[in-house]
Amino acid sequence: MLKSFFNWKVLLNIVIAMVVFIGLIFFTFRWLEHHTNHGQEIPVPNIINMQITDAIKTLEDAGLQYKVDSGEFQPQYKPLQVLQIWPAPGSRVKSNREIEIRINPKTWAKVTIPDILDRYKGLAFRQLEQVGLKIGDTIYEPSIQRDAVIRMQLDGKVLKPGDQVARFTPIDLVIGTGPKRNVPIPNLIGLTVEEAEMIIGRHLFEIGLVEYEDGKGDKTDIIYFQDPAGGALRDQGMQIDLWASKKVPSEMGDKISQLNSIYRTRVENIPSDDGYYINDNAFGTEHLSSPKPIDSPKIKPQPEKPKAETPKPKKEDNPQPKKENKPETSKPKDNQPKKTEEKPKPKDEKPKVKKVVVE
Repeated sequence: MLKSFFNWKVLLNIVIAMVVFIGLIFFTFRWLEHHTNHGQEIPVPNIINMQITDAIKTLEDAGLQYKVDSGEFQPQYKPLQVLQIWPAPGSRVKSNREIEIRINPKTWAKVTIPDILDRYKGLAFRQLEQVGLKIGDTIYEPSIQRDAVIRMQLDGKVLKPGDQVARFTPIDLVIGTGPKRNVPIPNLIGLTVEEAEMIIGRHLFEIGLVEYEDGKGDKTDIIYFQDPAGGALRDQGMQIDLWASKKVPSEMGDKISQLNSIYRTRVENIPSDDGYYINDNAFGTEHLSSPKPIDSPKIKPQPEKPKAETPKPKKEDNPQPKKENKPETSKPKDNQPKKTEEKPKPKDEKPKVKKVVVE
């Protein structure tokens, strides 16, 4: 067996295998040195405080790769300014090594606008501040919603809930001033329903009942009756009922008369408590007129005066003894001895009363 092991053919195969193994190891390490640039290191350039465009150009010239990231906006630094890099400046790295760059973003991170429409302005202010937004101008417009947010604006552009804007952006708010009182109702007779709805909304009234003659609900129908009537004074936010038809108002005389009997009750010369007269015209408007001279004698109830005089003599019967004593007491103010004479008089009167009781 030993003779076969030391055979020259076997030894030759072992030597060839060892040479091949050593050759593979040698060439592997040589390839790794060439592929990884072993021994060839590049110092990381200092790009801190540079603008990102200049920093990228510097890294490309040095044969390095880069990866850019941004953090929270810091107003004390310029936008797109390099704040940090890793590895640190001066570190030796191989070529094509990726350098991580952290820059200052252009502006604040975006936040979502909350839904504050139709809400009280105090609550809306707090919700905007909670998400990091500022309150810009507060603009007041006529609206039936007093102190409620009607719109949100940014540089004249209307914003909607859910839109994203940069943090700390000032948002302008349009606030309602509340409804006005005693505003004339617009005259809508002869207009289409669509036109009437626009006018009603423009005057800050509400659309109430809309009754169509054919029941189809066509917005092009012509209005032949409305309640309250045009010219009547009402508060903003009140509802206006409409009656519309395909026909013109002149052809709806019977229907208008019927509606007038229901919604236009005519009352004339009804005196109020303060002596004024209220006249309702056919359109439902109210006018106050000054008191007429004819009704002046009606207002004077003279029989009440004797009623007031009759109780007076009754009251005089009871205090007669008091009145007799008053002049007597006034006289003794000047003469004090008379007071002593008046004292026994009431004592004499008391037994007389007792005698009468006995009888």
